Amino acid sequence: MSYYNHKRPANRTSNEESIDDVVTKLLKAYGLTKNFDEYEAINSYKKIMGEPIVKYTKDIKLKNKRMYIKLTSSVIREELSMGKSKIIKMINEDLGKVVLLDIVFV
Repeated sequence: MSYYNHKRPANRTSNEESIDDVVTKLLKAYGLTKNFDEYEAINSYKKIMGEPIVKYTKDIKLKNKRMYIKLTSSVIREELSMGKSKIIKMINEDLGKVVLLDIVFV
């Protein structure tokens, strides 16, 4: 015997939304999209660069679509500076929108 023996009405329409859509609407409603984009860009950098580079990364800040990355190794700083445009492109592609316009290695 089933305790839940009620049926859904046949004419009921579904107003379901994906969790991604709901979170996006909430971020827009509270004006947090910029902060969320910054957070996502930093995580994307860490994912793309991998653990060997991230261990030399001391601090990451994002301001006005410019990412400031403080590195502890001057050799890695020079190597990454040469591939800066590729890193920007990979991060923006990973996020699916233009969040970064420039990277400054400090």
